[in-house]
Amino acid sequence: MSTLTFPVRAGAGASAATGTLAGLGNAVRFILRRNWLRLLIWAAVLAVMIPMVYGSQQEAFPTQAARDAYAQVANTPAVAAMTGLPYAAGSLGGILVIKIWMTLAVALGFASIFLVTRNGRADEEAGRTELLRSAALGRHAYSVANYLVAGSLSVVTGLLISMLCLSLSLPSDGSWTMGASIAGTGLAFVAVSAICGQLATTSRGANALGVGLVGLFYFIRAGADLQANGTNPSALSWFSPIGWAQNMRSFGENNWWPLLALLGLAVLGCALALRVESRRDLGAGVLPERGGPATASAFICAPLGLVLRLQRASLLGWFIGAAVAGLFFGSVAKVMASVLDPNNPFAKSFVGTGDNILDEVMGIFVLFNGLLAGAFAIQTLAGARSEEESGRLESQLAGSLSRFGWLWAHVLVAGVGSVVMLLVGGYLSGASSQGAATGGSMAAASFGYWPAVLLMLGVLLFCQGSIPRPSTGIVWVIYGLSVMAAMFGGLFFLSEDFIKLTPFGAVPRIPAQDFALLPLVVLFVIALVLATIGFWRFRARDLMPE
Repeated sequence: MSTLTFPVRAGAGASAATGTLAGLGNAVRFILRRNWLRLLIWAAVLAVMIPMVYGSQQEAFPTQAARDAYAQVANTPAVAAMTGLPYAAGSLGGILVIKIWMTLAVALGFASIFLVTRNGRADEEAGRTELLRSAALGRHAYSVANYLVAGSLSVVTGLLISMLCLSLSLPSDGSWTMGASIAGTGLAFVAVSAICGQLATTSRGANALGVGLVGLFYFIRAGADLQANGTNPSALSWFSPIGWAQNMRSFGENNWWPLLALLGLAVLGCALALRVESRRDLGAGVLPERGGPATASAFICAPLGLVLRLQRASLLGWFIGAAVAGLFFGSVAKVMASVLDPNNPFAKSFVGTGDNILDEVMGIFVLFNGLLAGAFAIQTLAGARSEEESGRLESQLAGSLSRFGWLWAHVLVAGVGSVVMLLVGGYLSGASSQGAATGGSMAAASFGYWPAVLLMLGVLLFCQGSIPRPSTGIVWVIYGLSVMAAMFGGLFFLSEDFIKLTPFGAVPRIPAQDFALLPLVVLFVIALVLATIGFWRFRARDLMPE
């Protein structure tokens, strides 16, 4: 926990009791001090996607004819469900919206949820909120500071996106509308997360509820777009904040009035959360905890069963995401291959230089499946570090459970779960590809990325054993760099030999490339060595709560 000295005067307790916002400035500084690096990374990563995607689409669609051809690809149910209605797909700004808007808006929604929960329900669960309120903070000061900091992330990210769009000579109206629509989405989910933090009793429950609502609103928006009349969504979109933001239609009509609904939700939602906070006991949630059985089942008593029980919602979400992605990839493969020019420099650097452009497109979709499985594996194994940080691990190890058995259960769920994701995503990509490939061949090709996923797990195990506190952040950075090299290495003028030295770049892109066993064996051996060292160091070191 970061430390910050709060000035405590005589009668500080009385001040806290009479002024519900007493010490608000100190609380804001405290939250910023604990989270400044997270805030910086979120804002920078989301904003920098704008020039990267825009540069790639300029290479891919250099002429109006190419953009019009892409508009035909975008005007399909699969694209509408995944990325939104293609209302301006014939322009560079409209293509930018199709390619990146939904990703940025949903990612900022997740960032808002995780940040509000980390500094809200999680701190209350750990006892920090009670400690801070006992000194110079009023009852609502810490919560309001939390909402202000999380909201500031959305505003700053939106401004950066708008400024970068302007720097790329995109129309000013569309640039400002795009940044505002993404910022508005983040602000709306600050309110959603604030309410979830009042309903749930634990940070895990608050995050699960918030993430579930993001998924619900996303699918409501997708359903509205599938029922659209041309490029106009159905009325169902007004039941989703993501739909509200999308209806601002940047680089199209540039509607600003839906922003008022997003801001209204942000203000009213946070006000409702504060109202609920004033009426409940500290540490309690509005939704009572469900009473469990008097005795635990044999399944839950086993380390593997407990991990599956704790991770069940996350596992289900990832598996559904892999299935949806697989169906989407397969459904657009032929159309995408017909649009890409094999002589285009972007197409060559992105999908490859083979003679069969359809095989190259299927190969990049297989890579996507591998990257999804890698992200799932890292997040799942990172749950082990979360258990240690919270102090729950110490009580689990107080009995007969060994450290090796406890950690192995987390590794097993991450490793086997990633295999399931690869096989499901790959099979559905082939089965829905309208003859471009078979389900079995795509499942086998996706399985080839399992050694790369295991390498990510090996790196995380090594870091958890040797440098536990920054371990999760380090591995996410390594994963991000590996993704950039494998996906966009050609655009960054990286040599083929260098790309093959990265975990995901080393795996052959089947069916476009010939199968090679040696890279997979090398990745597996390195993963095994790192994992062995990680297990050994974890068994030897002291436990390190946050």
